[in-house]
Formats: sequence, C-alpha cells, structure tokens
Amino acid sequence: MDTLTRMRAFIDVVEAEGFSAAGRKIGRSKALLSKYVRELEDELGALLLNRTTRQFSLTEAGHTYYQRASEIVREVDSLAEAVRQSSGDVRGRIKLSAARTFADAPIGQSLIDFAKQHPDIVLDIHLDDRFVDLVEEGFDVAVRISRLENSSLIARRLGPFSIKLCASPELIAKHGTPTRPQDLSNMPCIVDTNGRSLANWRFKGDGEDSVSVTVSGPIEVNSPMAARAAAVSGLGFTILPDFIAAPDVASGRLVTVLDDRILSGSGIFAVYPHRRYLPAKVRVFVDFLVHWFRTRDGA
Repeated sequence: MDTLTRMRAFIDVVEAEGFSAAGRKIGRSKALLSKYVRELEDELGALLLNRTTRQFSLTEAGHTYYQRASEIVREVDSLAEAVRQSSGDVRGRIKLSAARTFADAPIGQSLIDFAKQHPDIVLDIHLDDRFVDLVEEGFDVAVRISRLENSSLIARRLGPFSIKLCASPELIAKHGTPTRPQDLSNMPCIVDTNGRSLANWRFKGDGEDSVSVTVSGPIEVNSPMAARAAAVSGLGFTILPDFIAAPDVASGRLVTVLDDRILSGSGIFAVYPHRRYLPAKVRVFVDFLVHWFRTRDGA
C-alpha cells in the first residue's frame, strides 16, 4: 500500500469528520479507512488522531500533517489534470465557496448552467457569507462579491458590481431624503452584518478621501435578502447589492439615494489559490463563468 493512498484516506476522514462518514462518502469501509490511517501513523511514528468511541480530534502532529498533505494531494491531482487536459478529459470534483447572496440571486443560475454543460464535473458548492480561507479549508475556487484587495490569491473579474443605498418611499416621506452621508447617523438604518464595515458605512467624501458614517437602527441581520425585506417594509435605509435591489427599485418599492456618493471599484471575482499546476477543471469552470457574465452583460 503506497503512502499517497494512506494520505488520501487520512484527509478523507478529517474532512468528513469521522471514519463512517468518510466511508459513506467515498465508498469504502470504515475498517479499511481505519487500517490505512493506522498504517500511516505507524509509518510516521506519530499519532495523528485522538480517537474515542464517539468522536475524534486531530493531534498537533495531525493538524500539521493534514495541512501539508492536503497541499501535496492537490498538487498531485492538479498535475494529473493538467496532463489530462491535453486530451480533453476534464472531470472530477470542484469544491466551491460562494456567498448565499450569489446563489440566491439570478446570477446564481451560472452555477446551474455550468453543471448542465459539464456532467463529468461534480460542483460541490458551500454557501457561506464569510470569507473562507481557501487553502486552509481545502477549497478549489471561490466566487466573491467585493472590492478586490491584495492577497496571495489569483483573481479573475467576472463582472461589475455596485451597491445601492435604498429605502421605501414611506420611510423617506417620514424621515426625509439624506442630502449627505452624515445625515444617515440620525436616521433609522438596517445593517447587514455580513459587510466588512458593519455599522460604519463608507461613502465618497467631498474631496478625494472617503467618509465613514456610523449608523444604527431597529434591525441588524447577516442577510442582504432579510435587509431588503426590512427596507421594503419601511424599517430603515439599507445598503444592498445592485442585483438584489434592482427588482424593488424598478417596481418603486425601494428608492435609491446618495447615488453620487457610493464608492466604486467593487466587482464579482473568481479567486483561487496560486498553484504551479492549475487544475483543468478549475480553469474550465472559471473560463465558463467569465463567458457567462460577458454574454449576460452583452459585452
């Protein structure tokens, strides 16, 4: 039995959080996986897992080994896929991180369209509004809706993205229309706690610098969809992604304000770790998204 097979078994057990769950996922018996992990520990001369009858945990050595082993296995798989790409054989599993907002919005159709066109690729989608650590958590790629910041990740821009400051006509009739960002500090606001700025909203200032305004209101929620519903109900001003706000703005249920003070530079990006061999499946996926958004925008 080779080390790579034992290594894969160990990684499967860790990521499935148990021998039984890993066995069900990859179609191998719990006993066989336990044997592989035990042989790996014997080979290394170190305990990787603390086992009890009901649960297990990684030892310090196990945590270190898992991080490096995951990188090694991904590199091996990436190299194999790079070779396969020359023959047009693109298959496998893509572990994708995306915001719930992305999947729930119409642009989430891009993921469904990809799956329909590439039946040999399993799209393993994890929806989470936090910024996951792609390398630490073993993701192949992520779709992020944000301003692009410096990082060790590779990013490809998929499409434009902007935010809108919105409120219902009824709320504006009651509290007035803000004429400058600072006015919002005395008006009810709905805070989407997924945003990096939380209750400190940033806008264009009078000069080149931006201005931060601390806001408060009756609801703080980690969902732009919930913030949208609260705004439509007249509970306050809120900041929404343009693709979330658009239908309500078009129908008149929401009104945008301070449009000339909204910061620009945001976008929708596909990001992935820098690797010597980019998996063919990831390249195909990202290329598909770039084309999908370009076609959709009519560019």
